[in-house]
Amino acid sequence: MEQKKILQKELVRKSIHICSSFIPLLLSFLYWPTIAALLAMVIFYSISEFLRLRNINIPVISFITKTAAREKDDGKFVMGPVTLVIGIILTALMCQKMPCAIGIFSLAFGDGFASLIGKMFGKRKLPFSRGKTYAGSLGCFIASFISLFLLTKSSYISLIIAAATTLIESLPLGDFDNIIIPTFTGAVATLLIYGL
Repeated sequence: MEQKKILQKELVRKSIHICSSFIPLLLSFLYWPTIAALLAMVIFYSISEFLRLRNINIPVISFITKTAAREKDDGKFVMGPVTLVIGIILTALMCQKMPCAIGIFSLAFGDGFASLIGKMFGKRKLPFSRGKTYAGSLGCFIASFISLFLLTKSSYISLIIAAATTLIESLPLGDFDNIIIPTFTGAVATLLIYGL
């Protein structure tokens, strides 16, 4: 029963990750309004978290946070949504359209599926990774490669970025992988597409 509860929380958390794959589309039509909306989301979420920690709940936001929060987040400010949006904003500001989409897809699908596959099928832990599993890393690589290939139609770019995403995701970075994955993979994609 406990495993089922953990998996349900992970599904909620990672569905938010996966939904972020729509942001490149929004950025292509409404770049600055999308950036402004993302910044507003960070501010609103942060305020709601500070209030939640003082037992003042904001409808919907506090419920989603409680539903998705991991056991280690009990009684703490849940940073995941903040780092997720900051990572997306930084990637959008530093990268052109395609590298930005590659960075966001790496985060949405690679990081999203790594955790889900790891929780469902992961038995063997990666050394020095604070609980990451071989199954999760394989899930990260496959999800990254497929989503990036569908986006770029380039097996070369998809393979390199999927490998980079998997490497970063396997590190014990906590919620900060939400910032490092899209910005780093977006920068690598920029080099691969446009050169130096």
